[in-house]
Amino acid sequence: MPPRIIFLRHGETDWNVEFRLQGQHDTPLNARGRDQAAAVGRTMRDFLGGPGAPASSGFGFVASPLGRTRATMELARTSMGLDPAAYATDPRLMELSFGRWEGKTWSEIVAMDPWAAKAREGDKWDFEPPGGESYEMLSVRVRPWLDALAGETFVVSHGGVARVLMAMIGGAGKAEAAQAVVAQGRALLFADGGRRWVGPGGAAAKIRIFAPSLLT
Repeated sequence: MPPRIIFLRHGETDWNVEFRLQGQHDTPLNARGRDQAAAVGRTMRDFLGGPGAPASSGFGFVASPLGRTRATMELARTSMGLDPAAYATDPRLMELSFGRWEGKTWSEIVAMDPWAAKAREGDKWDFEPPGGESYEMLSVRVRPWLDALAGETFVVSHGGVARVLMAMIGGAGKAEAAQAVVAQGRALLFADGGRRWVGPGGAAAKIRIFAPSLLT
């Protein structure tokens, strides 16, 4: 089993609100997303034993290099009473690429490319968007990072990365993981071959309802 991982999906962006596929586009957090990041940091502060507690100092901290994940990490670390800049980034934790579909809504994709959209709904794990990546390809990218973990790690990344971790170490089948809802403003603990959400949902952590095709 890998060491314990506390996983945060980045906070909300305007593209989330507009139901646009973000992929590797560098979209910033909106005001609600910044509130979510600060709130989940306070939850983690209490979970790990208080501001600057020894429990938190035992973790490695790493984020995807995209702006929305780095901002989430820095706001969360500030709320935890930690130096906001003292973390690493790793490009292997970037969201899966949606290729030519990035920046489009699902209704636009269905109108533009109906056969491919239908194929994705039939096999979401293995489907490769035009010019993009499948979840299977993303899992191959993430695996070396996961295998190299030397200790407990606090991660800020993306919905797609959360889903491949669910399949790799969280006890989910691939089809289940590909359809899973990944909340913004909550923490997901991977430990002992399973997964669970940590802390209360709270007002800032309420999940917006997205169409299943957009849960990325």
